[in-house]
Amino acid sequence: MPPARAWILCTLLFLATALSFLDRQVLSVLAPQLMGEFSMTNAVYSRVVFAFVLSYTVMFSLGGRLMDRLGTRLGLLLSVAVWTAASAAHAFATGPWSLGAGRLFLGVGEGACFPAATKGAVEWMPPEKRALAVGFANGGSAFGAVLAPPLTAWWAGVFGWRGVFLATAILGVAWLIAWQMAFRGLPASVSQGGRSGPGVSFRSLLARPAVRRLLIARFFFDPVFYFYMFWIPQYLSRERHLSLAEIGALTWIPFFALGITNIVAGRVSDSLVSRGWEPRRARLTLMLAAAVLTPASWLVTLAASAHLAIALMSVLTMAHGFWIANFVTLIGDTVAPEEVGTAVGLTGTAGGVAGMLSNLAIGVVVDQFSFTPVFLVTALLYPVAWLILAAGRRPERTA
Repeated sequence: MPPARAWILCTLLFLATALSFLDRQVLSVLAPQLMGEFSMTNAVYSRVVFAFVLSYTVMFSLGGRLMDRLGTRLGLLLSVAVWTAASAAHAFATGPWSLGAGRLFLGVGEGACFPAATKGAVEWMPPEKRALAVGFANGGSAFGAVLAPPLTAWWAGVFGWRGVFLATAILGVAWLIAWQMAFRGLPASVSQGGRSGPGVSFRSLLARPAVRRLLIARFFFDPVFYFYMFWIPQYLSRERHLSLAEIGALTWIPFFALGITNIVAGRVSDSLVSRGWEPRRARLTLMLAAAVLTPASWLVTLAASAHLAIALMSVLTMAHGFWIANFVTLIGDTVAPEEVGTAVGLTGTAGGVAGMLSNLAIGVVVDQFSFTPVFLVTALLYPVAWLILAAGRRPERTA
């Protein structure tokens, strides 16, 4: 594939992951308003979040397998179409049950997005640019999260909260049109490629110790990011007493830090490999540096102001950017290209199971106590996950 066209496709992958996070973050920003309108406690809100995480968790594996079977072009087209329809359905919610149903189907569509983005970047880019492409494609998620707070606050002020969900659906339709147009003129080997046939199976992947370590590690670290995605606006409203407009003006900052580091991490990782570092060593070294920074999350509850709390959250998300770009690339280094979608999906399911359990627990803990115990736990999980990954093999000796 011509390099210019490969980057165009990777840019559309970037926009797809951005759209996925924009769509899911809208509810987080609107949570204080919707909880009041629908008379939801934190425990009830946690169940609405659970509906998304449940379907997202299941479809991460099934969707990843679907990407390997159908190919990135068709598979991602179906994925975005489903979650675009689900986004529109949110506009017609009348209470927690209908809101939860919309979230359930949003997760069905979005579950395949990141396996598709990783698979496409691995397929279309040469190995020496793989980490940069993967970081770029997946980094769109952070910029979607950056745009979500100010856009949601603005749209809600102009169109009401229902209009926000309809606006995100319109963006989804625009992406679907652009995705179809981007493949015009490409040979079938590209536009329909990347299909694995029946050879890739969950069992064969799970039989490998390296893949199992990836799953266990993600089970430990993913709850932190699920918490940051779905609960930070509620924390700022409940503990810091910020308005919707103030939340919209601040909560984009941590995700902007995430987006920048997600892309930079891929470039740094590729640079180390080009200098002769063994790929696994390069990925784990950067992930260790990230894990060392994550205990800053515990300090959020001790911050004297909301602005300082946001700065400390940004340290965590910055570290997550370095972490996740290298973690996902490590998956691509571990399995064959035709197995990437399925492998990424399996790790996402492992993280989603942890996310489901943690979100239900968070609602109860916050109602009974506060956000402080939750932030304390977030400070510990990345170091634990790094130890799990590093245990697989001793680092190579250097001269």
